[in-house]
Amino acid sequence: MNKKGWIKIVEAFVAILLVAGVVLVVIGRGNFQRDDISQIFHDAEFSILREIQLNDTLRNEILGTNGKIEWKDFPSQAPKTRGKIESRIPSYLECSANICWPSDPCFLAEEQERDVYAESVIITSNLQTFNPRLLKLFCWEK
Repeated sequence: MNKKGWIKIVEAFVAILLVAGVVLVVIGRGNFQRDDISQIFHDAEFSILREIQLNDTLRNEILGTNGKIEWKDFPSQAPKTRGKIESRIPSYLECSANICWPSDPCFLAEEQERDVYAESVIITSNLQTFNPRLLKLFCWEK
């Protein structure tokens, strides 16, 4: 019997497994770093949105808006909300926000060349008003 052929097949198979293992380890290390960054962004955005969600003045301001409100229109439509967002943005982030209807798509107005991380919160009502609004916060690294 010719066992040299089988040995070469086993050697090739082991070599392929080694190369695949190294590739998976290298790819896996890159993903852990990205996951850590996305978690930091998520925590920062969630903190800002939670603070707005629990503040009655800001809730009333958001519930009083109509239609889609883009970031550039916040000074006239929701100035206190914009001020709160700007005061809470960490120094390593740039952020923008939109207020829109929960059933409508809520996109970032301008394109970014970087990874954009988005979080949203629905503000539905206060004691007098039922006017569900979606506040969506978009952040990216400076």
